[in-house]
Amino acid sequence: MKSVVPTVIATVLLPITAAQAWEPTKPIEIIVPFAPGGSSDQMARTIQGAIQKNNLVKQPIIIVNKPAATGGEAMLDIQKSAGDPHKLITTSSGIYMTPLSTKLPVNWKDFTPIAMLAQDVFVLWVNSAKPYKTAKDFIEAAKVASPPLKTGGNGSKREDHLISVIMEQTSGAKITYVPYQGGGPASVQLAGGHIDANMNNPAEEIANWRSGAVKPLCAFSPKPMEYTQKITADMAWSDIPTCASQGLDVSYQMLRGMFMPGKVTAEQQTFYVDLFKKVIETPEWKTYLERNALVPDFRSGQSFVDFLTEDERKHKELMTKAGFIATN
Repeated sequence: MKSVVPTVIATVLLPITAAQAWEPTKPIEIIVPFAPGGSSDQMARTIQGAIQKNNLVKQPIIIVNKPAATGGEAMLDIQKSAGDPHKLITTSSGIYMTPLSTKLPVNWKDFTPIAMLAQDVFVLWVNSAKPYKTAKDFIEAAKVASPPLKTGGNGSKREDHLISVIMEQTSGAKITYVPYQGGGPASVQLAGGHIDANMNNPAEEIANWRSGAVKPLCAFSPKPMEYTQKITADMAWSDIPTCASQGLDVSYQMLRGMFMPGKVTAEQQTFYVDLFKKVIETPEWKTYLERNALVPDFRSGQSFVDFLTEDERKHKELMTKAGFIATN
């Protein structure tokens, strides 16, 4: 079947040949579809600080958290704000997962893609008091545990939950997943020994790793992370092996990017693409990437749209296998 690119995307991808004429005329809102303190919120506030400290725009940047409906509230806000060039939204895989799992009447194609800024790695974390030293140790324990071992994570039918189900399907182990209101609470529950593992991002687990409360077993990434600065006395992010190398053939990374509402002009889109090209060159952004072990991956224009199209396809396939697709 011939692929049809929505008119809004085709329009916003037109090249700009004239000199840049548009710039914001009032404060810019960055909407975060999660509660304050989480990794998406941290990214938004890093961007806010980098823009303001380096005087990259004349208007102030305002962060607005809208976590209701697993990010659905924020997505609907951007959908209803078509034509408003003073709103942005931080995005992750939830831009596909929330509509697919809830039948929310919104799609990323309703928005204007600005840029992917990075990809986020997920790590299999366990309480440091547990005897597991490798992913294989954890899976072998999960296969014989009664009642089943418990993992926890950010919400239901989201990235953490999806990874937990893929682990089950790949290994044959039975695992019980417990949803929490964010990666922060999941980290607290793991440190307290109330769950057996979680699949948190580095940003959400680094404090408890440094304190010795939790330890990483493996990273759900195709290759080890590149950051070599020691986080604990004897380990850096680069020392965490991939899960595949330990016999758990599961790989999953999450996009981190920015969108605008639909029906903005090509000049307005180009302004923000150029802005984020400047943001990723700031010391504040580079420090943020290293501190949170993010994979640098800047994409805009057709390259970003191509990534989104393929990533949505992969998520729909994984979510179908996991039973996460809403049916009514």
